[in-house]
Amino acid sequence: MKIPDTQVSALLVQKHQLEQSESQLGDLDAALEALNALQTDTDATLDEMILAMNGVLEHSGITFDENIHTTVSSEFSDYLESGLTPSSSSISKLSMIETIASTSDMDWDTYSQSVTHYAHKHNIDLSVDPFSALMSPTQRIALEKRIQEDFTLKTARCDKYDYMIAGTCGVIGGLIDIFLVGAPGEGKLTQLADNAVEGAVEKFATACGWKGGKNAQNPTKSAIGFLEDKFRVNYDHRYSSDVDGLFRMSTTNHHIKSLAHSPDLVGLFFSILDQFTSTAHFVADGKLVSVDTKTFELKGNNVVSKVFSGFVNWLGHLFSDVAGSSGAAGRGSGIPIPFFSLLQFINVGEFGQHRQSFATVAVQVFEKGYDLRHGLAMAIPVMITELLVRITWTVKQRYYHKKAWGECIPTANNPELRRMLLVAHGTLCLMDAGDAALRSGGDMIQFLLRTNLIGWVRFGTLAIKELHVWYKAGGIDAGAVDEYLDHELRRMLKAG
Repeated sequence: MKIPDTQVSALLVQKHQLEQSESQLGDLDAALEALNALQTDTDATLDEMILAMNGVLEHSGITFDENIHTTVSSEFSDYLESGLTPSSSSISKLSMIETIASTSDMDWDTYSQSVTHYAHKHNIDLSVDPFSALMSPTQRIALEKRIQEDFTLKTARCDKYDYMIAGTCGVIGGLIDIFLVGAPGEGKLTQLADNAVEGAVEKFATACGWKGGKNAQNPTKSAIGFLEDKFRVNYDHRYSSDVDGLFRMSTTNHHIKSLAHSPDLVGLFFSILDQFTSTAHFVADGKLVSVDTKTFELKGNNVVSKVFSGFVNWLGHLFSDVAGSSGAAGRGSGIPIPFFSLLQFINVGEFGQHRQSFATVAVQVFEKGYDLRHGLAMAIPVMITELLVRITWTVKQRYYHKKAWGECIPTANNPELRRMLLVAHGTLCLMDAGDAALRSGGDMIQFLLRTNLIGWVRFGTLAIKELHVWYKAGGIDAGAVDEYLDHELRRMLKAG
């Protein structure tokens, strides 16, 4: 037998008490009305009696003087009292409302026991459906309507203008990707991203105590050298000889082969693991390889402080590598795009003249500059496409559909907006793939170098969401429910 939820039980009992209170209020209203009616009848009877008595006195020639004190004989009083009979009344006796004792120091378990005892005494079924028992038919209809409108997965109902707007936004993003991004090191946005990363490295180094500044001939290289010396790690192997020839590695690919150099949760996990265990983990030929290193001691007196020290060390070392090494020529070898290192585990296929696997191709793509800096450049046309769609959708809702501003917020739960984003990013990806196919000449490495991975990931997430909605149309949107509950919780905490 299912054990009733204590909170639901408390609500059911409180509903019973509320119903009893309403019933008592009804009885009290009836009693008050009966008293008013009785008082009215009594007043009328007294008025008639006084009028009749005055008539008798006047007919008998008796004048009544209020200033003269008249004593009524005891015999006459006894006669009057003996003739009185108690009047019957329709007023029913009122009973007291039973309550559940509660004090400020009572815990929830004790209160729940009182609730269970009350329910057992009054034959309250605590196993009933709370929605049918606690809500009125009108409330249930309103709730079902609210769920249907706000918390149900719905397919999009876009008109032709929505598709035209989305396609146009995707074309704009695609043109920016083709002409301003292109392959690593070619587009203006990649150069812009390189300069932004170099500036971030210099600011981070300054925050960590670097004094080079503008006095250094190459401030960025000076800042990188400072960070490399300050945030040393035990997994920064560069050559095959550093790992006893277990696999081929060089300065151009050691950042992608070392999992701890990945700027994501995978990299953080392996960085702390390597620093704790004095090991280094690499990916070679589609397999995970662990290499013992010299004993590495993290700063800190306990596990928590050592983990924090490992995190800081990992973050600082990433900053020292994100813009290339201090001794590298040109752009240097940066760090991979988040989760890009995991592509090395896809050790399948045969591509190119040398019949290389996809894992080998991914490494070679990274060696040619497809790193985090290029990833930031690729994110710009994707972000512009996203913003254009959301802005145009908001404008259309406000001025074409004449909706209030509160209904024009471009949330991801809106089915029409979700479809427009899918079309826009799909258009961007089609243009990106077409440009990469034409310029690569069938070379897999060149094709991937010109492919906007950020755009394809965004398009993939939107496509999966759309397929999920299409398959489960009419079901509950758990994300919308969670968002609503979080909003209400924040509102309650703010009000409290």
